[in-house]
Amino acid sequence: VQLVESGGGLVQPGGSLRLSCAASGFTFSRYVMTWYRQAPGKERELVATITIPGSSTNYADSVKGRFTISRDNAKNTVYLQMNSLKPEDTAVYYCTIARGFQRYWGQGTQVTVSS
Repeated sequence: VQLVESGGGLVQPGGSLRLSCAASGFTFSRYVMTWYRQAPGKERELVATITIPGSSTNYADSVKGRFTISRDNAKNTVYLQMNSLKPEDTAVYYCTIARGFQRYWGQGTQVTVSS
């Protein structure tokens, strides 16, 4: 299993970023995909989840209405469109899957929201 996140960076408050997570080593279309984030000194928290067909999504209350998770099964990629970014969105963002009793993580991509 390999998960590779990209798309992070420095953005001003109110700005947008789109994160990508390229997956390999497993049958992508059969797995629920999830984005987590971890801010300095805080625990890792769930941000958004998308089901296998991609027809159902769930979001943390803190990002509802601002973030959108989507997937492209043909490209084995999951996305996180982040709009109206706030300084409190600053964190390392990870994509992850649960396979059996193990959860797999990417290396993460840093998102910094600052003026």
